[in-house]
Amino acid sequence: MGLIAMPEPDRATLAGREAIVAGLRRILPAERVVVDERGLRPWETDGFTAYKQMPLAVVLPETTEEVSRILAFCHAQGTKVVPRGAGTSLSGGALPLADGVLMSMMRFNKILDIDFANRAVVTQPGVTNLGITRAVEHNGFYYAPDPSSQIACSIGGNVAENSGGVHSLKYGLTTNNVLGVEAVLMTGEVVRIGGKHLDSEGYDLLGLIIGSEGLLCVVTEVTVRILKAPETARAVMVAFDDVEEAGNAVADIIAAGIIPGGMEMMDKPAINAAEDFVHVGYPRDAEALLIVELDGPKVEVDYLLQRVEALVNARGATSCRVSTSDAERLGFWAGRKAAFPAVGRISPDYLCMDGTIPRKALAHVLKRMNELSAHHGLRVANVFHAGDGNLHPLILYDANNPGELETAEEFGADILKLCVAVGGALTGEHGVGIEKRDLMPEMFTDVDLSHQMRVKCAFDGKQLLNPGKMFPVLHRCAELGRMHIHRGELPFPELPRF
Repeated sequence: MGLIAMPEPDRATLAGREAIVAGLRRILPAERVVVDERGLRPWETDGFTAYKQMPLAVVLPETTEEVSRILAFCHAQGTKVVPRGAGTSLSGGALPLADGVLMSMMRFNKILDIDFANRAVVTQPGVTNLGITRAVEHNGFYYAPDPSSQIACSIGGNVAENSGGVHSLKYGLTTNNVLGVEAVLMTGEVVRIGGKHLDSEGYDLLGLIIGSEGLLCVVTEVTVRILKAPETARAVMVAFDDVEEAGNAVADIIAAGIIPGGMEMMDKPAINAAEDFVHVGYPRDAEALLIVELDGPKVEVDYLLQRVEALVNARGATSCRVSTSDAERLGFWAGRKAAFPAVGRISPDYLCMDGTIPRKALAHVLKRMNELSAHHGLRVANVFHAGDGNLHPLILYDANNPGELETAEEFGADILKLCVAVGGALTGEHGVGIEKRDLMPEMFTDVDLSHQMRVKCAFDGKQLLNPGKMFPVLHRCAELGRMHIHRGELPFPELPRF
């Protein structure tokens, strides 16, 4: 495994650690400052389990004031801080630092306000994604973003990574469903951005914070948009004996002007792993499985189902099964939702990749991924948010075999480079973290990255908040604050403290 080796600490380091721990225990009760090795062990990794690192300490705040005091103390001491939600990040976004404090937000686990009139919920960041829907479904509402880990992942982590899910095609990602946040800057200052109103004046700071991967602030409260559940929802499960034709069928559906509530795709290895896991009747002989859900008024859903059936049949579908009950519809989704744990049963280890491509490139990318699989000598099972081009290839390997982790990472890097080459992006919802950090130059120039770093510096001038994530090279903020005068251009001014 990718255990990060660290040298034995010297006396000065130990003394510094003791001073930091003593300061933290002046803010929190001793039992909420974890420092012993056994207590730290559960925090050494997140969902990207290829890498592990023990933190200097773990703190468990319960209030915004405690978060503020901890950050202000660490800012004054020059101590790094890594925010963490439920630890389900698949890009190493919450990987601890040996010389940093890990701040767990899972004690922020209360829903503060449910406002059906304004269709909004105010929640603390440690509440699970599914917990929001459970809190409002009795009145016919739900929270639309639904990542596969929604039973466990926290809403604060969703904000950090701009998470999506099977219904993001029609209803958007986290950024389209969050109205406001309360956040604490590295200096300890508390800011409120947005609220229950639909739009805000000034710069779109909310847009900056969502998807910022814990590099700009620590979110302590989130206001989300809730939606009325649709009158009708039905799904069709379509089998193909050709993966490329399944990809073409996805493009045909969108080109016809149909926006399904969800449209997911799985290839044969994923189909069989999921069927072994949940036993919902997936066709084992299919090379690809497409699940398309239509929602809305019943008459509209019935009409669109007929159009979808015609489109997939024109692409050579070998079977087409339409749900006849809500239980059957949920059964169709059960295997897709369980794809990640299901694949875990057929391989000792796997890397869950995350890239985005234009829909028209889906067939080409699927073919090329099979070629890469043969080249690297590793199997891959594919699940996709097919409608919005978000790919999740699962690269199967065994970390006990020397060199296989490195080969899997090389395979994953080639997939992500392929995504960029066809006009896509390095990530759709998992974030950059440490997994894709060194691939950022594949997509961005040095000028692009320097401007992004300027945003980081405006929020966190000392670069203490989740450093080492997202950016392949860290620059001193003072260096980024200067530009050469050229052709009469003014130098970039020193960035003020936010």
